[in-house]
Amino acid sequence: MDKSKNKSKTKTGIPEPTLRRMPVYMFHLKGLRAKGVMNISAPQIGRDLDYDATQVVKDLSYTGVTGKPRIGYNTYELISGLEEFLGYNRKNEAFLIGTGKLGAALLSYQGMEEFGIKVIAAFDNDTKKIGTQIGAVHVLGLDKFADLSNRLHISIGILTVPAEVAQKVAELMVKAGIKAIWNLTPTYLKLPDHVIVQNTTMYANMAVLVRKLYDQESQLKENQ
Repeated sequence: MDKSKNKSKTKTGIPEPTLRRMPVYMFHLKGLRAKGVMNISAPQIGRDLDYDATQVVKDLSYTGVTGKPRIGYNTYELISGLEEFLGYNRKNEAFLIGTGKLGAALLSYQGMEEFGIKVIAAFDNDTKKIGTQIGAVHVLGLDKFADLSNRLHISIGILTVPAEVAQKVAELMVKAGIKAIWNLTPTYLKLPDHVIVQNTTMYANMAVLVRKLYDQESQLKENQ
């Protein structure tokens, strides 16, 4: 469970399920725009994405963009509104700690900035990695994290270290002024309430995927 997401709504009153649907809307609309679609209705978006049309209207109302009767939403305006809402048009600088396979893959990924996150430095305690460069990001010693984080006023930290040291490294992040942590380790972090933690655990997602597949196969066998 995400420590910062124990409540169904954020501090601004926006339901978390709505926040999770927003990127889905945006990428769907970008695909439509690429095909030359200028306007689209909420019911059509609902049909395309298998969402209730009323929910679509409610979700999109948070962007401040409204549709017109018999015309619907202008795709360009709605994409712009979604990018503004999600902060994708702002560049939030972040530090990453842990340059193993997962960390290195993230650093090599060219699409991070499209989501409003720019990793400007990575940190590790492996002397073989310190001083190297992954993608366009330099790898520095972990001992430099606190000083640089404070001097550059970095608020976002990405955690991709081994599970057994995740708590200790997360605490180091918090002491250095990090306010939001994207935790890609399977460790449940125990941190002060003011720290935002977003857990992305591939192990849990894979467990759900495999279990659903197993249940589906079992149901098919029972119906034969």
